[in-house]
Amino acid sequence: MAITKALSDPNRVRVLMALRQGELCACQITELFGRSASTMSKHLSILNQAGLVRSRKEGRWIYYRLPTLAEVANAARWAIDWTVKFVKKEKPVLKDEKLLKKILKMDASELCRRQCGGKKC
Repeated sequence: MAITKALSDPNRVRVLMALRQGELCACQITELFGRSASTMSKHLSILNQAGLVRSRKEGRWIYYRLPTLAEVANAARWAIDWTVKFVKKEKPVLKDEKLLKKILKMDASELCRRQCGGKKC
C-alpha cells in the first residue's frame, strides 16, 4: 500500500526519475522542483517510507538516492523499474533532466543558503 501511495503523486514519480542520475541532496531536489523545502521533505518522507529511496545525513545536509538491489524489497525494486520504463520519455521528466544538469553544476551550499533566505539552514 505504501508503494502505491508513493507513486500516486506525479512529483514523487519525478523525484524517482531524477534520482536515476545518482545521489542528490535535499537542496538540489528542492531547487529542481521549485517547491518549498517542507513540501519536498514530505514527498521524500513518503518515498522513504515506501522503501523507494534511501537517505543519509552528512552534517546539515540530507542526501537521497535510489536503493541498491540488496537494500530493497522485490516489490519496491519492481515498482522502481516499472516506473522508469514507462515514464522516462515523458515531457516533464525530460525537462527535469535538462534542469538537473544545470543544478548539478551549482554549488550545493549556495543552493542551501539561498533556499534558507541567506541564513544557515
